[in-house]
Amino acid sequence: MQIEKLRGKELDQLFNAVLSLNDLEECYRFFDDLCTVNEIQSLAQRLEVARMLREGKTYHIIETETGASTATISRVKRCLNYGNDAYEMALERIKEDQPVVTEE
Repeated sequence: MQIEKLRGKELDQLFNAVLSLNDLEECYRFFDDLCTVNEIQSLAQRLEVARMLREGKTYHIIETETGASTATISRVKRCLNYGNDAYEMALERIKEDQPVVTEE
């Protein structure tokens, strides 16, 4: 894990703060104070790229729909293939939590 190099009191504090958030509204407030709009957009974009890659979308479609660069798409793909399976874990968990939307 690359992040092991950063492990320590400050990072533990950050992760514990995230884990302490109770709901979506608290997440919006916390990340609004913590990050710039661009940082938040980059994180959200990477998760969306991971979701689309899992669905088998092409780089071209992902680039067009998300605005992500091919470098970002490649990095996310590398994490999906050789990382810690965290994208997979998180995407499965939120898929289970999200209500099914049906068209009427």
